[in-house]
Amino acid sequence: MFKKVLLGLLIIIVALLAIVAIQPSEFKISRSITMKAPVAKVFDEIDDFQSFQTWSPWAKLDPNCKYTFEGPESGVGSMMKWAGNDEVGEGALTIIESNPTSGIKQKLEFTKPFVCQNDVAISLRHEGDDQTVVVWSMSGKNDFMGKAMSLVMNMDKMVGSMYDKGLATLKAKVEKTE
Repeated sequence: MFKKVLLGLLIIIVALLAIVAIQPSEFKISRSITMKAPVAKVFDEIDDFQSFQTWSPWAKLDPNCKYTFEGPESGVGSMMKWAGNDEVGEGALTIIESNPTSGIKQKLEFTKPFVCQNDVAISLRHEGDDQTVVVWSMSGKNDFMGKAMSLVMNMDKMVGSMYDKGLATLKAKVEKTE
């Protein structure tokens, strides 16, 4: 009887490992919105981490989060580090490409609650009469733990909903008449 139970557990473990192993090794999360504002106005908000804090959905999750800023105020080399509660974790975000007409690319590095590195982009595209299409995306690789987590957590829904909130806040900010 003990051998049958042990064999059954072994089969379940092997099956679970196989299911985890066949999960996608890469992911991409993306959300977009159209804003009635010129590309230059939107770019000013996304290229500066001080401005980013005013519309970032994560800034609202932990009002006691500690931020430090390194490098130039904006553009390539600008870096924001944070250490916060369990909802925001700890890590760094660095601008690695900055183009006033097409947007920015960033390197996202988490150190807590888990270690990972992902690529983030906020792309801008002029459309119509002073409208800008903004696409916020994140992509990266899933290691074995990432694949296992994808079985119980929907990262597209979790991160995507935060991107939706951030984009809506950014839209309200840049569309405000002065």
